[in-house]
Amino acid sequence: MKIKELAPTEKPRERLLHYGADKLSHTELLAILLNTGRKGYSSVEIAGELLKQTKSLKALKQLSINELTEVKGIGMYKAIILKAAFELGERMHSADTSEKFQIKSPEDVARFAMGRMQHLSQEQFVVLYLNAKNIVMKYKEIFRGTLTSSVVHPREVFNEAVKIACNSIIVMHNHPSGDATPSAEDIETTKRLMHCGALLGIELIDHVIIGDNQFTSLIEDGYLEG
Repeated sequence: MKIKELAPTEKPRERLLHYGADKLSHTELLAILLNTGRKGYSSVEIAGELLKQTKSLKALKQLSINELTEVKGIGMYKAIILKAAFELGERMHSADTSEKFQIKSPEDVARFAMGRMQHLSQEQFVVLYLNAKNIVMKYKEIFRGTLTSSVVHPREVFNEAVKIACNSIIVMHNHPSGDATPSAEDIETTKRLMHCGALLGIELIDHVIIGDNQFTSLIEDGYLEG
């Protein structure tokens, strides 16, 4: 049966109204965003084609606007709609830096950063600067690329800490592989930053590694003992 022959309640928009967004497939939700198809193909068929090409929503999210427009039936306008939708979804799963966010545990750190960092294609090293109540004062990216102890320089990390007079810091970085297990370089970098922080009187509370829906706390999981 062709899509155009379906009863109204079987079309994605009507199905969403009748049954709720959570009952729709990835393909149907994408079709709603695309809104229209191309000659001979419905929006549902284009959405299915897009998912088939990218294999997953994660891979789809990582496509650039230019890459999206290479798919027949997706022009610049539709590509922008898709990018905006993915960005909103990511922000929904990350804490808003404009709001006060208190860190009480590694789980809080993960909740703050997971949406931002879990699907990045490159490693990103960021710092959370905290006040005396462990409320995030600032979120700052320090480095993007392959993490080594030499490229994450303590001066760059603590210069901002001194400037804004924060009480402590938490550092984070992601593993694009999705595996949050720390490397020897991760441990070495953390120890170096802890030592520098102790000299400056600015405590490094933790180093949290973000993976794909998983995280590791180097402090809580005992990687810095001994």
